[in-house]
Amino acid sequence: MPPKGSRKPGKKNKAEEPELEPLCCCEYIDRHGEKNHVAACLCDCQDLDEGCDRWITCKSVQPETCERIMDTISDRLRIPWLRGAKKVNISIVPPLILLPVFLRVASWHFFLGVVVLTSLPVLALWYYYLTHRRKQQTLFFLSLGLFSLGYMYYVFLQEVVPRGRVGPAQLALLTCGLFLILLALYRAKKNPGYLRNPASNDRSLGSGQIECLNRQGQEKTKGFSGTDTSGSLNNRALKDDLKGSSRVLAGSPTKVKEDWCAKCQLVRPARAWHCRICGMCVRRMDHHCVWINSCVGESNHQAFILALSIFLLTSAYGIMLTLDTICRDRSVFTALFYCPGVYADYSSALSFTCVWYSVIVTAGMAYIFLIQLINISYNVTEREVQQALRQKTGRRRLCGLIVDPGQYNRGFLRNWHQFFTLGTHPFHHPAEDIV
Repeated sequence: MPPKGSRKPGKKNKAEEPELEPLCCCEYIDRHGEKNHVAACLCDCQDLDEGCDRWITCKSVQPETCERIMDTISDRLRIPWLRGAKKVNISIVPPLILLPVFLRVASWHFFLGVVVLTSLPVLALWYYYLTHRRKQQTLFFLSLGLFSLGYMYYVFLQEVVPRGRVGPAQLALLTCGLFLILLALYRAKKNPGYLRNPASNDRSLGSGQIECLNRQGQEKTKGFSGTDTSGSLNNRALKDDLKGSSRVLAGSPTKVKEDWCAKCQLVRPARAWHCRICGMCVRRMDHHCVWINSCVGESNHQAFILALSIFLLTSAYGIMLTLDTICRDRSVFTALFYCPGVYADYSSALSFTCVWYSVIVTAGMAYIFLIQLINISYNVTEREVQQALRQKTGRRRLCGLIVDPGQYNRGFLRNWHQFFTLGTHPFHHPAEDIV
């Protein structure tokens, strides 16, 4: 036990540490670690000044300069808040501004509607490939999806319901569908089944396990100079022990092959993959969905399918109610392509434009839903499908729409039973599943 005098310098040094002053509602700590103010958001913008000068003089702007400008804007875009200004993710702003503007411009004329509604999917795909190539997380698509739901519902209440063709029961049913979509999305946004590093959870280990690991670490370091055998087990020794023991289990013929992830420093079971966008391993990873800004894995795959199904039903019902109101005495399919006089009234034109926007989004989600149903029926994940296409393995049907590697396929009913029981209990694969 150290003498009492040895503790006094520690207390003195601790007392001499300067305390951080509390931030006011408009102050924040920027990305350089310095205190800044919201009012100074336009000060010291050297990268922005350089970019504007090069743009005025018709010179190309370097990609590194553009990235620094975007980093500066995203760091300074904040709103006043208690105990310091909060950062606003810049990717959520464009949908809030551009979507209403584009839809209202598209409702002015038929040809404007064709141009705008054609360019919107192209811009969305371009932004998707831009962010997907850089392996960056973005809230753009989540913001676009949520704001599209809210704005379509707002136009429906403002332009369609006052015409008197929609009854209270129909409005209540559509509203319930909207709330169910939000609830399913909230559930799908939760943990998809991230695999945690056991070495980072030292406190969760029992005292007996820690003592045993410490004893093993002391025996391994015995006989080497410079090693401390009396201290606790460090993270590297714990990772090596866990890695070695897990690989022993993985080599067992009764276990599915397990793989070691060098980035997460953990052993991942079969069908688990490392997501380069989230930066974590996901159990039974299907894909990374930009619409929820999260991975779809073992724990949220069911909620993801539920959200898709409710969205398709609610969207189709809202489209039918709107077309029945603005194009009377016509079938839904006929009114979608032929509705004379719809652009004579701005209210009808805006509703008709929103209908076509909803049709485009619904068609894209229906394709995703179809692919998901096919994959579940064959007990294959989207990640495994992409791997099979790259390696040219598995059976391909319907021009590649159906890809069956055959590794986990146990029949239609058993595959769907396994999907409905995801996360409830571990699924034991037979011996031929060992890879």
